[in-house]
Amino acid sequence: MVFTDAPESGSAPRPRLCVLKQDDKETYGFNLRLESGCRGHVIRNVVLGGVAQRSGLQDGDRLLEVNNCYVDDVPHPEVARKIKLSGQQLCLLVLGGEEYEQAVSQGRDLQSLVKVHKEEGCKPPRLCHITKDQISSLGISFSPLEGEKGRFSVNLVKGGAAERAGVCKGDRLVWMNGAMVSHLTHSMKKCGTSITILVVDSESEKIYMQKKMPILPAMAVPHKLPFRARKLHLISGPEGYGFLLRLEKTPSGNTYHVLREVEQSSPAEKGGMKDGEILLEVNGESVESLKHEEIVDRVRLSGKKVSLTSITPSGLDFYTKLGLSPLLFCEDDAADKETENNKPTSAKVQESKESCVPRVSAVSATTDATNGEVETNAYE
Repeated sequence: MVFTDAPESGSAPRPRLCVLKQDDKETYGFNLRLESGCRGHVIRNVVLGGVAQRSGLQDGDRLLEVNNCYVDDVPHPEVARKIKLSGQQLCLLVLGGEEYEQAVSQGRDLQSLVKVHKEEGCKPPRLCHITKDQISSLGISFSPLEGEKGRFSVNLVKGGAAERAGVCKGDRLVWMNGAMVSHLTHSMKKCGTSITILVVDSESEKIYMQKKMPILPAMAVPHKLPFRARKLHLISGPEGYGFLLRLEKTPSGNTYHVLREVEQSSPAEKGGMKDGEILLEVNGESVESLKHEEIVDRVRLSGKKVSLTSITPSGLDFYTKLGLSPLLFCEDDAADKETENNKPTSAKVQESKESCVPRVSAVSATTDATNGEVETNAYE
C-alpha cells in the first residue's frame, strides 16, 4: 500500500508512505544501497510483483523514515538494522529520486518535509510490561468499542500495576503477549502473573488508521520491560579482553554463542560483561547466521576495541515468546553502566563440551576502507 497527497503546482515535494507486509514465505524484495556520488539511502532492485513493488516502492526512491524514525542522516548499517528488526511488517517513508535530488539541490530541509507530512500530536505506541501486585492485581481491564469488532479501550485501576507500567486511561489495546487484538482468543484470567501489551492513545490511533498505517512494536517506546539487550564497549588490555566465547546447547535444544569465564578486573568485567549472557551482535552485526569461528575472527579483527551486544538467557526467552527481536530495545552500557551492574545475573546455560575456543584476545588488523557503493542485500 502506498499513500500520498497529490502535490499542488510549485509546492514542496510530498513523501510517500509505503506499508510492506510479508508472509512466512516472502521477502520484501528490494535492496537498500549507498551509491558513489549519490546522496541518501537508495532503493534498488525492486522485484517485479514482489512485496516492495506492491507497496509502491520504486527504483531510485530515497528512504526518509523507517517505522516513523527519520533515517536520512543515520549511518547505512543502522538503517539496514532497523529494517531487519521490524519483522514481517514495515512502514517506509520515501521520496522519489528526482524529487529528492531537486530538494537537496535547492537546500531544502528534508526533515522539515517529513514533519509537514506528519500529523501534529501523533505519539508513538508504548510497549508496557505489567506485573501483578497484591493490591491491584494487573490493574487493567478492556472494554470492546461499540460497533467496532476487534477494538478495545483500556480501563485502569488508579495507581495500579498497569498505570505504573506506563498504560494511560483511554488507551487503545493493539497487541497482547505477541498477538494482535483481533487474534486474541484467551481471557485475562489466563495471563498469569504478568502481561506485555502494546497500547496507543486514542487520538494517535485515529491518525494511524486514517493513514492506513499499522501500529507496530518496532515503533514503540518501552516501559518496564523486565529484560533488555545490552551493548558493551570493550577496550583490550595486554592479555586481551578477558573472556571466553563458547558454543553451548540449552536444555531446549537450541545452541547459542555464550560469554563465559569473565576474568576479574579484565576489560570484559569493566565493560559490564556478565557470565552466561548470550551474544547477539559484534560491532552491530548480528551473529545469528555466523559460524562460531567467524564470530571469533570478527572480535579479533576489531583490533583494540570491540562492541558486543548481549542478553541473558531469560531475556532471550522473553522476547522469543513475544515474537520480537531482543535487539529492538537495546541499552547502551556506556551510558548506564551503574544501573546494569545492579541487575541480577541470569539463569545458567547447559554447556556443550564440543566447541570451546581459546580466550579472546586483541589482534591488530588493517582493512581497506570501503569506497564507492555499499549494498544491503537482506531484503531480496
